[in-house]
Amino acid sequence: MDWATLRRKAGTAALVGFRVMPGPLKRAAVRVGAPTFTAGAVCILEHDGAVLFLWQPHREGWSLPGGLMGRGEEAADAVRREVAEEIGLEIDPGDPVTVNVDVQRQGVDVVFRVVLDRRPGLELATEARKARWFTPEELEDADRDTFGIMASLSAIEGPRRPGRLLGAADRG
Repeated sequence: MDWATLRRKAGTAALVGFRVMPGPLKRAAVRVGAPTFTAGAVCILEHDGAVLFLWQPHREGWSLPGGLMGRGEEAADAVRREVAEEIGLEIDPGDPVTVNVDVQRQGVDVVFRVVLDRRPGLELATEARKARWFTPEELEDADRDTFGIMASLSAIEGPRRPGRLLGAADRG
């Protein structure tokens, strides 16, 4: 038997073994073998081309309203909760506009966008010390996560690049 066949059979045996494992044991095995990512939900509140940014003591620069999702919490519920906690607004976040994956910090942010017809009054909570509206071009002093999220938003506004077949998989 050649190495490719042996490797394929061993892989199949491992997958069958995984399938019959009890759920808690499966989850433990995945947690040990897989990288850990944090999951957050972020809201871009936009009015007349400007976006609302917050200055928060635990961040290095301006950031967007949002935060980590709780265990079992849906992204839309998390962003509603975070926006209410941080700036005192009740929102309908709509559908996510993009997902930003940062492999260096091992974080995933589900990004929502709410376009406002007027700038509402804000009630800054304990986390947010200042709030300010910037156009994306004016934003200079933001934290790394915020720059990544704004870049992912810019990317979705441009023309979309469709995927394509590059070639058949190597069957050797």
